[in-house]
Amino acid sequence: MTAQGITLAGRERRVAAPGLTLEGRGVLEERALFGPLTLALPAGRWTCLLGPSGAGKSTLLRLIAGLSTAVRLEGTVRAEDSAPLAGRIAYMAQTDLLCPWLDVLGNVTLGARLRGERPDSARARALVDAVGLAGREAARPAALSGGQRQRVALARTLMEDCPVVLLDEPFSALDARTRAEMQALAARLLAGRTVLLVTHEPGEAVRLADRLLLVERGGLSDMPLPDAPPPRAPDDAGTLAAQGRLFRALLGEGAPA
Repeated sequence: MTAQGITLAGRERRVAAPGLTLEGRGVLEERALFGPLTLALPAGRWTCLLGPSGAGKSTLLRLIAGLSTAVRLEGTVRAEDSAPLAGRIAYMAQTDLLCPWLDVLGNVTLGARLRGERPDSARARALVDAVGLAGREAARPAALSGGQRQRVALARTLMEDCPVVLLDEPFSALDARTRAEMQALAARLLAGRTVLLVTHEPGEAVRLADRLLLVERGGLSDMPLPDAPPPRAPDDAGTLAAQGRLFRALLGEGAPA
């Protein structure tokens, strides 16, 4: 297990990040959707899932998160520290899911307010600053660009201060430049947490992953990654070579080497 320290508003917050393991198979209307398989997320690292639509990527993420899904897991999800996962997982969706009637600060502190807790306003403001939106605290979502809205969603995810973070294609709707900026920002602010990212973009997966898994009907395949630590430079030779291997694997032109 790793511990991540984040300095915000002059304080140090410690987050214990356990490794996670999902074992079993997913069943939809008595038909096996995936598995049996074992998905292991290393503690304090980014694991990326990539594969064709319908292969079960988002379903795996939702099962770990404990979110509603039509798929039944015949198996287990457990943390390596044996502690319950409830309250230790944050989820960031493909859409920002901001409340249009709340300003930036209101959206960032929404989780605490829904739980009937007093929001930590100083921490919320520090997170808004950390994602590059200082001065926009009172702005409503309609006044923000798509990239800015995703920055608010990231700040809201961080506000939950959870050691495990699940990301379901959160940058897919952004333009290339904004997407690259958000990748770098997320890598920096989520460092030390146990992260699972579902993505359809090979370049994103290769850039961010400590472990990269290709999801196929038959199960999971580990894909090789460059030696350089993430976030990797998108134009680095090793990054481009790994991206090419991943494209070939997605096209069925050879098994992972």
